[in-house]
Amino acid sequence: MLGGGGLVAANVYASATEGWGDGSGTNGTGQVLSAGMATIDCPDVGSRLTAVPDAARPDVDRELALLDRQTAEAYHRLQQSGQTGAADSGSVEDTIVNPLKEQRAAAIGRIADAIDRAGERPQGLDALAACTLRPGGAGTGAGAQSSAAPTQSAQPGGAGQGGNGPVVSDYADITSVPPEAANPPQQSGASRGSFASDCGVNANGLRNSDNVIVAPGVSNGAHHFHDYVGNQGNSAFASDDDLAKAGTSCVDQGDRSTYYWPVLRLQNGTQERDAGSPGGGTEGNAGQIVTPKQVTLTFVGNPRDKVTAMPRFLRIITGDAKAFVNGPGNANASWSCTGYENRQLKDKYPLCPPGSDVVRTFKFQSCWDGRNIDSANHRTHVAFTAPDGSCPAGFQAIPQLVQRIVYDVKAPSLQDGGRTAPLFAVDSFPEQLHKPVTDHGDFINVFDEDLMRQMVDCINSGRTCGPDGGDSGTTASPTASSGSGATAAPGSGTTQQPGDTATPTSAPAPSTAQPSEEPRTDATTTPDRTTTPDRHTTAPDDGSGSTKQDHTTKRDHTTKQDRSTPPAPPTPTSAPTRSGAAQPQPSRSASAQATPAGYVPPAAAQPQAQGTQGGLAETGAHLWPAALGTLLALSGLIMLLRARRLRY
Repeated sequence: MLGGGGLVAANVYASATEGWGDGSGTNGTGQVLSAGMATIDCPDVGSRLTAVPDAARPDVDRELALLDRQTAEAYHRLQQSGQTGAADSGSVEDTIVNPLKEQRAAAIGRIADAIDRAGERPQGLDALAACTLRPGGAGTGAGAQSSAAPTQSAQPGGAGQGGNGPVVSDYADITSVPPEAANPPQQSGASRGSFASDCGVNANGLRNSDNVIVAPGVSNGAHHFHDYVGNQGNSAFASDDDLAKAGTSCVDQGDRSTYYWPVLRLQNGTQERDAGSPGGGTEGNAGQIVTPKQVTLTFVGNPRDKVTAMPRFLRIITGDAKAFVNGPGNANASWSCTGYENRQLKDKYPLCPPGSDVVRTFKFQSCWDGRNIDSANHRTHVAFTAPDGSCPAGFQAIPQLVQRIVYDVKAPSLQDGGRTAPLFAVDSFPEQLHKPVTDHGDFINVFDEDLMRQMVDCINSGRTCGPDGGDSGTTASPTASSGSGATAAPGSGTTQQPGDTATPTSAPAPSTAQPSEEPRTDATTTPDRTTTPDRHTTAPDDGSGSTKQDHTTKRDHTTKQDRSTPPAPPTPTSAPTRSGAAQPQPSRSASAQATPAGYVPPAAAQPQAQGTQGGLAETGAHLWPAALGTLLALSGLIMLLRARRLRY
């Protein structure tokens, strides 16, 4: 009886600590892994290109997207080598790192040739071809590079449902984070107002793995899925003309801007319909996508000066999707919890107390060079303010977009690798391991000019304005009781620091101090994207692998949405087979409306149980020792009872 009972207990315990596929958070022995995993560290070529001639932009964008695909494929081979036990230093160098260098050298050469044909050949790009293998546990930054063999974290059962993160060390208790310092006081010429736009929470599930800013014309250019609110024409192939004609989820139809960010997923063993698609499960972005509980989009002023209007189609990226290997120089992630938003995490996911929700905040650059709506590296045409609120020389203050995204998710159970309460993480490039420091947000300004003028007037006059031109009629006091120049938060009746969003909790608002950035000169003129030949647009991905192209149909986006109920999701059509490689695209009229290329789940679709591992048959196969133990225990009990009867 004792032996059988012990066998049952041991088997049940072992089964409880086993992982489900690549997402257990354990190493297969019940030990929770807290170290990082090995990854591929490649220099970011795109960030080094501060000037690219207009004629070379399409070729350069295509080759930059190819570099990302090459890195993703190399990381996948690294994962496979770790799972087969072949990940020793020599074999990884020969089979993964060196071939990747050759592929990158060829692509970088084509980038240099394209720029040379249209202008001056860039120097020093050849040195960016070599990549290194970063072992598990290496820190963030360019200095943490090594060719050592992968650690145990590269072995099966690393962490996260996709096998590439997150890990336990990616989380921190928000209550242990010290409060941030107070905001600097506002000057007499400050622009103290705010303007809010209500664009919903993406209840209709408009998502894809494109990035029209960084990889225009390339399917799966992001290698991870984005949530979109606002403009409904988002795809890699959307021209400015397409965006201008598309519908919007915003209450005020004058805001057709596109706001997007990586989706947040629960690593709970379920699979979304993108589980077999590039950008989704095939690239380590697995688990249940969480729709935000709340999204607030607020434009605020400058603590020193009045703001000027944003140019139409201005593109801004805040944060760095490759910050884990690039280093934190351009990182701008900010994580917190409702009720604790005076405490912010930059490189950790928050563990929130019961009753508190997870909050992601993006504070965008608010200084513009006055000339360009984009730049070659998508950064040098805009800048952050200095700590005192001043813009770099030659830049002017524009309204600062502050995105606040709230999720109703529980704190993960780290002690069992997320089995009781699942881990959560943002989508990322596969080699970035779902690190919170890689979080980022993207914005394209497609405000009507009249509505933009209203925004600027509202902010500069110190009022709080909302959707549909709503105006609270209040004027912010230049002498708030805190002495720091706090302004009235939209609709809250409380005070708000410049650069912060309205918060429905009573927590102190976080600091508005932005990371300073050295002023850089970018004389590159952005090409007129409205005249870019449009390309065919892929249909929503339903995981079927079939392909459908629509060159003729147009969708009517002019009717204002009924905000009383979430819009009904469109019926999914056949999905394209996405390779991630740039393909020659047929030209069509720039006025033709692009169909959004997004993963749109049907209303009745529910996440399904992960079928690769942890299924009923596999569970039964693993529990045979428990069955044997039960049989032994019952046999022992019967023998004991018979012995007692014989004795008496």
